[in-house]
Amino acid sequence: MTIEITHTRREGTLIEGTSRGDGSAEILRLREYGRTQRQPFRWSRNLDCWYLPHSRDHATYTPSLELLAQRLRDAGFEVTLTVDNADRRSFSEAEEEREEKAEGRADRFGGYAASAAQSSEAAWKKSHDISERFAFGQPILIGHHSEGRARRDHARMDDAMRKSIGESDRAAHWTGRAQAAANYQQFRKDPGRTLRRLDKLRADLRAVEKWQRGESAKGFSRNPADPELEIERQELTEEIAHWEKVIKDAEAEGFKVWSRADFTRGDFVLYRGTWYEVLRVNPKSVTIPHIHNGTGKRIVRATGNQHDDWTWTAPYDDVSGRKSADEMQQPPQAPASEAQEPAEQSPAVEEPVPVVKPTAAAAPAAGANWLDGMALVLIASKGSSRSRKRRALWAMTRREAQAVCGDPRTSGRSYMLTWTDRPGTEGADWEWVPDNGSHAPVLNELGITPRREWTAAPQAPAA
Repeated sequence: MTIEITHTRREGTLIEGTSRGDGSAEILRLREYGRTQRQPFRWSRNLDCWYLPHSRDHATYTPSLELLAQRLRDAGFEVTLTVDNADRRSFSEAEEEREEKAEGRADRFGGYAASAAQSSEAAWKKSHDISERFAFGQPILIGHHSEGRARRDHARMDDAMRKSIGESDRAAHWTGRAQAAANYQQFRKDPGRTLRRLDKLRADLRAVEKWQRGESAKGFSRNPADPELEIERQELTEEIAHWEKVIKDAEAEGFKVWSRADFTRGDFVLYRGTWYEVLRVNPKSVTIPHIHNGTGKRIVRATGNQHDDWTWTAPYDDVSGRKSADEMQQPPQAPASEAQEPAEQSPAVEEPVPVVKPTAAAAPAAGANWLDGMALVLIASKGSSRSRKRRALWAMTRREAQAVCGDPRTSGRSYMLTWTDRPGTEGADWEWVPDNGSHAPVLNELGITPRREWTAAPQAPAA
């Protein structure tokens, strides 16, 4: 049977005519093909043939395919090789297909993430249900008839929890992949990134046009009669037109494309969240004080900085706003009730960012004893569900609750006592549980008589 090797820009490099076990797979899986000469061919169930990854929309490296054809012939196969680099699709068609595939990946990866999350939750619930047998720290009774079952339960708990953790990690992985795929179009059409891409494409187009004229570009020359140059020129022209339309659409939605004409020396430019005074206006950027001067400041002027001799360049595609020197002198005018102004019209703010010292929250007034307020003592089990109602043992003063919960005798291997003065609503957020008397010696030693009723009280004394 004849093996057909074909390459077009539209479909990429495909190999048809092979069959399972005929010996061709060992040759195709060698990492010696493609433009980098380090790629293997892969089998596609959708195409029902072998294909070379990342070969679409590119000219092939013909010597690589000729090497593959020769190897297959040496192995006893009849091989035909067809290369047509002129058969291509437009850039808009290729980009549209890439966006559709990204949407499909987002849906597929989202399903993987949901399945893994569901599996993780089921495994965790299984482990938690088994652990209820040991909620109060029941040890394994050596020699007792329950020893075997207890050890098996521990092993099942461990297996289930490890599975839960593994599935949770898998869910996080696929969630990230789904998010990345969903953001593909937004990432590709980001205006700042698109402007930088256009600069590179225009430089590439100028180089191709020089080569067509027989001139040197990028440090070397190419044959002006090479038909590949005309194909590259057409591709670059289409791609530039596509991304220029993206920028026009962004401008219609309010995006500002900054240029040299928008700035003069002495203006202020908003660069990565900080206003810098413009020292010099360049064709593709503005020169500003070094960004190290912007640490802890919102406005950086030309003088009076720690590093006045250092400068930085802010490219226009990374600029967010502009204000004149007179506008920067105006006092702030932004009432809290009004919507925030766009970046170009943001009010001036004094250079140092105010540092607010932390203060104690809900501190009691002078003369009031906060520790005499009421608190609820709760019992918490290791691995208990957050959605489960909290279990209350006693009500007592905060001072007594601190003493009880701080005693090492009130905590075990699988549980501990904690307290809160804001338990929420009885029945909805927490519930009373029976007191088995195991902590009575601690309560007696500390001289504490707990109560089994709760009355909500003010959280802080009145000022």
